Amino acid sequence: MRITFTINGVERTEDVEPRRLLVDFIRYQLALTGTHIGCDTTSCGVCTVLVDGIPIKSCTMFAVQVDGRTIKTVEGLKENGQLHPIQAAFKEEHGLQCGYCTPAMMLVGSKLIEENPNPTADEVRWAISGNLCRCTGYVNIVKAIQSAAAATNG
Repeated sequence: MRITFTINGVERTEDVEPRRLLVDFIRYQLALTGTHIGCDTTSCGVCTVLVDGIPIKSCTMFAVQVDGRTIKTVEGLKENGQLHPIQAAFKEEHGLQCGYCTPAMMLVGSKLIEENPNPTADEVRWAISGNLCRCTGYVNIVKAIQSAAAATNG
């Protein structure tokens, strides 16, 4: 099938097999490798991307379902050569260890900040609850998202 969609601000038209998962399409056909493959069962959340601004686990969606829609991956956070505040905050607050969950955490965190400019630690924890990190205790991830909120909203 031929689909047309916008990814990271760029409109694209691609041929895609109807049964291809969105995560595989993004990684292997579009070569955007920031979207990771973890469990393939919606348990870990490392494949999370924003579809029409909503965090979606891309292992649960077929690529054909994004026809006419907008997708943002972690590669789309950086603008004009500058790190997005969430990317800078993860670096400054040591919000990652192995980095496997980090792209999804950043996308979910950026969406939270859009909706809630000053999230509490509990609100951050609730927002990221669908994304597992096997390396950290989440403390620095929460600090990074709150730091990014402060940087974004003055």
